[in-house]
Formats: sequence, C-alpha cells, structure tokens
Amino acid sequence: MSLSASEIGVGLPALPRLTTTVPKEYVHRASLAEVFLSGCTAQDDGLRFSLTGQWPRAHTFFNSADGSSHDPLQAAETFRQAGMFVTHAEHGVPLGHHFVLWSLSCHADLEQLRIGSRPTDFELEVTCPDTAPRGRASARRMGIGFALRRDGRPVAHGNGLYSIVTPSVYARLRANRPGKQATSADPTVAADPMPPSAVGRTSPADVVLTPTDRPGRWLLTPDLAHPILFDHGGDHLPGMVLLEGARQAACARLAPRALIPASTSTTFDRYVELDSPCWVDVTEVTPGGDGTVTVQVVGRQGGETVFTSTVHGPVTG
Repeated sequence: MSLSASEIGVGLPALPRLTTTVPKEYVHRASLAEVFLSGCTAQDDGLRFSLTGQWPRAHTFFNSADGSSHDPLQAAETFRQAGMFVTHAEHGVPLGHHFVLWSLSCHADLEQLRIGSRPTDFELEVTCPDTAPRGRASARRMGIGFALRRDGRPVAHGNGLYSIVTPSVYARLRANRPGKQATSADPTVAADPMPPSAVGRTSPADVVLTPTDRPGRWLLTPDLAHPILFDHGGDHLPGMVLLEGARQAACARLAPRALIPASTSTTFDRYVELDSPCWVDVTEVTPGGDGTVTVQVVGRQGGETVFTSTVHGPVTG
C-alpha cells in the first residue's frame, strides 16, 4: 500500500526554520563570512523594512583593543550592507549597478556593543524615501535611515545618502577619472606606516596611515590586499577605508590615548583614486566636558577635498 505525501507527514514535527545569510552579491561582498544580514521583511507601505542579522563574537578586523566589544564601525558597515540589500532585493535594482555613497552616519551606544557569551543577534529597521529606485532606474542622492536594536534595546542609528549608477554610465564616468597627481608642496612621507597602538589598532596589517613630516597630516596607505577592507575588487578606495582612515587619524592625533568612534558622520565628495596620494588631515580637536573628544578629519587628493568626517567618542588610555 502506498501513502500520499500528506499522509506521510501526519504526526511528524514541523521542521525548524533554519537561518542563513542573505546572498553575498546583494551586499557587494565576496566572502560569506563578511555578510552580517540574515533576512528581511518588507512592511506594508514598501518604504520600511525589518532586517535581521548577526555579528560574530570575534572578528579579525571589527574588534575593540581588548576584544570585549564590537567595533562601532561594524554597525556602519552593517548599515552599508543593509542599504545595498534593500535596493537590490526589495527595489529590484539589478546586480552590476554601482552605488555612489555620498554620506553615512552612525551613532552607537557603546554599552550595547559589549560582546556576550553568544554571537550578537540584532534587528535592523531600514526606512527608505518614496523616491527609492525601482528596477533599472537610476536616481540622484536618495536618503535612507537605520535603527539597529539588540534584544529590543537601541544599539545604533544613522542615515545614509546614495545614488545608483548603471554600468554604462559608470564606465563613462570612470573613463575620465583624473590621473596620478603630486605637487612639490606635498610633505615627506615616512618609510613605515604608523604603529598599530598609535591608531587604535592591534595588528600592523590593519593600519591604513603612514606619517609625514607635517603635524596632523598622514598619507592614506591601506594594504590593497587586506581581506576585509578590500573584500572585492574595485577601481577606487571604498568608503569604509575612508571611515577607517578618519578613525585612525583621530587616534593618531590624540596618541598615546585612543578615541573610540561612538559617533561618526562622513560625507564623500568624489571617488578616491588608487593611483594618487590621498592626504588625511585632522583640522580640529574639541574636548568635551564628559571625557569625550570630537575630531574633524579631511581627506584631500589632487588638491581637492574628497571626504570629510566627524569622529566623536570617549578617550581611553
């Protein structure tokens, strides 16, 4: 006697819902280990999305000096991934389209970034404007908001501004990119990068700045083979490299103390080319009355400002 499929399933327990990451292609990552999102549910209005994700207890790059907390910039990277995922998966923008990031802010509660006895599961609310791109359309400078929670408690929030560029338009834009530029006014660059302890890092491989003979100015010199900062190929420096450069410059300016970047706000003015020196300057340091410091950082390339960043947080050491 043969049984139907429905009869075979009678009395059996329901299979558990298994968890996996979202497709790595939707967040522009090559390594599955660097995908922090695991799911997404769209709200009825199509403008709000509830995402889930997880941070590992230990990460080779996004970590605190003592290993007790998640790096606040990991929340910023999660925001970046969420914006790309929603645009591809929910708005139908094809893979292969390019994202131009114009600004990104991230404000974190450091107490909520402490690492527990298990990986950190989180919920992320993403809010998009009603001008969000659909399908193959391109748009200019669209805003997006982020609110990340852990066990219902706020962890980080922020905003981003970005636009979508089709492959053909991107090819035309990049065909006219400026070539290598240097001037006689450029400072003398040291032979070796900054020591990790001077820029808030623990590994020499993670250092992205090299000192110069000009106080408050460094040369941006990331390792182009770094497995996290350069997870996938590209023809310019990624935005997260610039955020890291700003964080390290703030720490270098305050050394031997270190600044924890509880709050970062960065604007990106144009692509930072791989074949031209990018100078990172600390232009202002403002101590707070509560043990925090705010540092203004500017990146310049070819005589033009390419990014500006405000880094704020408590000082340790």
